[in-house]
Amino acid sequence: MDQEIEIPPFFLCPISLEIMKDPVIVSTGITYDRDSIEKWLFSSKKNSCPVTKQDIIEADLTPNHTLRRLIQSWCTLYASYGVERIPTPRRPICKAEIEKLIKDSASSHKNQVKCLKRLRHIVSENATNKRCLEVAGVPEFLATIISNNGFDSSMSLSDEALSLLYHLESSEAVLKNLLNNKKGDDIIKSLIKIMQRGIYESRAYATLLLKNILEVAEPMQIMTLKPSVFTEVVQILDDRISHKATKAAMHVLVTICPWGRNRHKAVEAGAISVIIELLMDESFSSDRRGPEMAMVVLDMLCQCAEGRAEFLNHGAAIAVVCKKILRVSQTASDRAVRVFLSVGRFCATPALLQEMLQLGVVEKLFLVLQVSCGSKTKEKAKELLKLHARVWKDSPCLPRNMILAYPS
Repeated sequence: MDQEIEIPPFFLCPISLEIMKDPVIVSTGITYDRDSIEKWLFSSKKNSCPVTKQDIIEADLTPNHTLRRLIQSWCTLYASYGVERIPTPRRPICKAEIEKLIKDSASSHKNQVKCLKRLRHIVSENATNKRCLEVAGVPEFLATIISNNGFDSSMSLSDEALSLLYHLESSEAVLKNLLNNKKGDDIIKSLIKIMQRGIYESRAYATLLLKNILEVAEPMQIMTLKPSVFTEVVQILDDRISHKATKAAMHVLVTICPWGRNRHKAVEAGAISVIIELLMDESFSSDRRGPEMAMVVLDMLCQCAEGRAEFLNHGAAIAVVCKKILRVSQTASDRAVRVFLSVGRFCATPALLQEMLQLGVVEKLFLVLQVSCGSKTKEKAKELLKLHARVWKDSPCLPRNMILAYPS
């Protein structure tokens, strides 16, 4: 475009500062380019107007046809200067169309299949369509299909609805509504059933959805989760069906283990052994976030007697956790030291203390004191060293420089 051409300022989107191709008006009366405001509202999940800072009450974006025509006319006028003409955008889907589609699907199984195919196409087009589907009640419609067909032998309809519900990327308010309505327990039960015996892809989607739903759950809802939830989440970890599903399952444990007796339920489901085995898997440990969450869960589970017992029953547990200190992140190191402090404080035996010494735990604790690490982590490492100074300080296995530097 020729630099001498002056673009009218009201043709520019306040967000991108580029000529608007599809100008739309939000509830505050400000006009933005559709693509820019959709990214602001839906991808960034912000609900305020970028210009006025007021809350955008209605998610509907109203096309500014008058401004679009002015921009198109201006582009045509300056076409000889290299200005490209802006095509007329396609009309977005509306709430009434979606509601009719859902209503028509109730007549037969065949119509439900057609409805889901049409919804998938609509979802794939743009972010605005996803929000329109939310307003029209599509998440609740899909959740009903999943609940009603989750125990069907073929499960094909449920699988499609599950995939759609995940790709809708529903807002926190919608997820809370799914959990808090009269059939709130049904959606969790159905997701657990799919995790138990669904096809590979659906098990992954069910795990990812369960993670999203439990993130917005109230403490009381989390405290009353059935043992089957823990069993299937741990099974997903053990099966390692996909990297995303494994991380989502670990995230679920991070979310639910702090509440009530959930630590005990996770231990009974075999979480500790499975997590130790995961930490030994190089592909899992290649991504920092995975081992971090694993160490957070191990720390929480070792805060109960059953958890410490299961941890010490695994032959590789001490060596695996020791290896993660100063190798992953400060968070992982802190949680690993906390694990050793828990077992060292409540489960110390001569054999255990000797094993910790031989496997390098004591040396790692000294390193924690010497390197740049969190002050709380250093305090815990020092506490554990002082707790067993009588055994470790006089050991011939400890290098002389460490004996001289032993905290008093």
